[in-house]
Amino acid sequence: MRTHRCGELRAGDAGTPVILAGWVHRRRDHGGLIFIDLRDSSGLVQVVFNPQIAPEASAVAAEVRNEFVLLVEGEVQPRRAGTENSDLPTGAIEVVAARVEVLNPAETPPFPVNQDTPVDELTRLRYRYLDLRRERMAANLRLRHRVVKFMRDYLDGRDFIEVETPVLNLATPEGARDYLVPSRVHAGSFYALPQSPQQWKQLLMVAGFEKYFQIARCYRDEDLRADRQPEFTQLDVEMSFVEEEDILALIEGLYTELAANVGPQFEVPSPFLRLTYREAIERFGSDKPDLRYGMEIADLTSLVADTEFAVFRNATEAGGRIRGIAVPGGADTPRRGLDALTELARENGAGGLVTVAFTGEGSLDGLTAEDVRSPVARFFTPEQFAALGRACGASRGDLLLIAADRDAVTSRVLDVLRRRVAEDRDLADPGQLIFAFITQFPMFEWDGDEQRWSAVHHLFTAPFAEDVELMDTDPGAVRSHAYDIVCNGQEIGSGSIRIHRRELLMRVLARLGMAEEEATTKFGHMLEAFTYGAPPHGGIAPGIDRTVALFAGERDIREVIAFPKTKSASDPMTGAPSPVSERQLRDVHIALDLRAARS
Repeated sequence: MRTHRCGELRAGDAGTPVILAGWVHRRRDHGGLIFIDLRDSSGLVQVVFNPQIAPEASAVAAEVRNEFVLLVEGEVQPRRAGTENSDLPTGAIEVVAARVEVLNPAETPPFPVNQDTPVDELTRLRYRYLDLRRERMAANLRLRHRVVKFMRDYLDGRDFIEVETPVLNLATPEGARDYLVPSRVHAGSFYALPQSPQQWKQLLMVAGFEKYFQIARCYRDEDLRADRQPEFTQLDVEMSFVEEEDILALIEGLYTELAANVGPQFEVPSPFLRLTYREAIERFGSDKPDLRYGMEIADLTSLVADTEFAVFRNATEAGGRIRGIAVPGGADTPRRGLDALTELARENGAGGLVTVAFTGEGSLDGLTAEDVRSPVARFFTPEQFAALGRACGASRGDLLLIAADRDAVTSRVLDVLRRRVAEDRDLADPGQLIFAFITQFPMFEWDGDEQRWSAVHHLFTAPFAEDVELMDTDPGAVRSHAYDIVCNGQEIGSGSIRIHRRELLMRVLARLGMAEEEATTKFGHMLEAFTYGAPPHGGIAPGIDRTVALFAGERDIREVIAFPKTKSASDPMTGAPSPVSERQLRDVHIALDLRAARS
């Protein structure tokens, strides 16, 4: 239908007859001449309708409105000197229309398509096809395409092969709740949609493929937030005859080259930092720390061992610790700001928050009582405050935030405070992507609700060989060959070296409270496969949605997904999920008790 795309035309095309098709992005009537910015997926071009040159086309142009779909015939001409638009790639030229055809009129959109104004999220998702016409959203999806293509090319160039794995799977315990699919031909039986292709990729290693990848769709029935959707996409990678460092090096190379070649340019320090899980929790309170700023957590317990301050004393006597961070320049925080930080600490499990502000400038040497503002000032000498400040790396003009409780509480509280302060004070450089690998995650964690040990990563994660015997005596001390890639305070992907021996998998399943009969029922295919010469193997699965959001500078992965769900896992555009007919239910042998469902 067209000879050129709108965004392709340049000064060198002057004098060329063209046929264009697209949407009316903006229309301007200058009392005779009508200017229309015509938009297609390649960009914009200005079309001029002159009634003296093409009266019929000008008459049509006078009636069109934004988002009408047009077919335009005309000739490319240079713009008059002084009217060029340097903000547009096509800004040096315009198309003088000879003929125009309205391919389809349009109703007035529920929100402006030609500008990035704030719009209620439900409205955006209800009219997602219009939302995707907007420049930011279209750019995000084009970036997503480039990211996925780069990943495919990168792995293809390293002898990986892409293999599709089944979507209708056996339901097995892998962490989150499964989405279940009833079977019509097997009454009372269900498939499960894959939470990940975990078992399939391991079976591909048993099959001898050695290097596999897949742009894999995954499904988890869990509560949603900014970085979660019920269906999401990950880059699934598995390799045979590798150790942990081989996989980390592959992914570091991928993300380093991705940052250099795709989308906006960021500063990406390399090599990526490696932190053990325990080190990350100790220094930052989180296994996904934002490393663009400091404020590392300091252990202050020994410095207040003899304090009369009851909050600190009670915490240490209960087996907790006193830990804190220094906020650079935070001594100027007003009272309402300190109150907000204290309330945030309480919301995350703390009994309260101790604040210490050091006034003035320079080092903490010679600190006096007048140089310190703190609600607990009467319990500590200036020398003790100076020691606390030095332990946190503080100077005069800084603010200490101190929490006293069990490690799990102080880590959570100080992590949240660290992030809030960094956001409020613009401490994170948006032009940086600072990646790190977090390694040596615990193998097991205690599930208080179920009163048993559960897997921190997943059932097939390999423990450290030297820790295997601890599974019987001290499961919480067992380290696993699990690792995460994190960036700017977000987890981007997880992976592990896998168990490849039947006897070790059985031992892990037993530690998780699974009897041999149950293990055989749920994982018999894996246990059997491991008896046929399964190679050592491991892998990782970075999230595509999270990766694209990171490069696009978006906080919510829904901004880089074409048709996402709301936080209640619904689709305002189609109405999904929705009731189905009685006949459809009968076909899959399901009867609903709506009274029980409502209760």
